[in-house]
Amino acid sequence: MLAVSRHTDYAARIVLHLTLEGEGTRVTAQQIASRRLIPSAFIRRIVSRLSSAGILKTARGNGGGVTLARSAADITLLDVVDAMEGELVLNGCTADPSSCSLSGSCPVRSAWAGATRDLKRRLAGATFAKLARAGRRGRVPARPGRGR
Repeated sequence: MLAVSRHTDYAARIVLHLTLEGEGTRVTAQQIASRRLIPSAFIRRIVSRLSSAGILKTARGNGGGVTLARSAADITLLDVVDAMEGELVLNGCTADPSSCSLSGSCPVRSAWAGATRDLKRRLAGATFAKLARAGRRGRVPARPGRGR
């Protein structure tokens, strides 16, 4: 099965939670873990990676917590995947054609590259502002270019 890691799923839950709380709202990592069913053992590590990627900001001490580092309209699901998984590629030959001597003429490589581009475009179009709006309405956002 081809799937994102559990940590990436948790990371998306964290960003969505902060988006739903409202821009500028600061909450503790433990509050997020409790509300979004994320094991406490993972939350700090995930928050740290998202912070390093410029997606979250953290503050220590009394009144500290976690908040979005930028507008939810400027944070995409692709940003979260890249922060947690590294560059999205469906096959290594699409990122490094020299890794396979058949790359130059391989129709399978071309299909992998096209599918990677399509997936990146879809994830880049899924901003957390759109996801939050869809969540409030109880539905999944429409495909990019479909007018919602």
